Amino acid sequence: MSVKGPKGASTLNVPQGVGVEQSDGTLQIVQQSQAYGANALAGTTRALLANMCQGVSAGFERRLTLVGVGYRAAAKGKSLGLTLGFSHPIEYAVPEGITVETPSQTEIIVKGVDKHLVGQVAADIRGFRPPESYKGKGVRYADEQVVIKESKKK
Repeated sequence: MSVKGPKGASTLNVPQGVGVEQSDGTLQIVQQSQAYGANALAGTTRALLANMCQGVSAGFERRLTLVGVGYRAAAKGKSLGLTLGFSHPIEYAVPEGITVETPSQTEIIVKGVDKHLVGQVAADIRGFRPPESYKGKGVRYADEQVVIKESKKK
């Protein structure tokens, strides 16, 4: 199955036991076998096709925020340069089909057509320095709430 739109194109291999029928401009996902798990597979296929249609028409984006003194990000072509308090800067090679923007030094916007790939790239970037629970420093999603723990008392 392939879907094309203004943002790009995407393909999906439809698993056995699931059929796709097109009628009147809509797609119907049909469970073709009665095997165990075929209904769940049909639902998963429907969700993947819906994400593909949304991705090629509107696209997906994930916003990340850097919290910490001296934490900076800079997009350089197909790589992302991160300074996260380590003794060395981090160079992250952005995969094909993903664009990374840095409107400011402490914001990162990951955009793309594939929802899974956008989420995975954002998780990879966050994984370099996840937010720690005592000061809240690190790379976090823009909508993420970090609960700050109370420090040890004497």
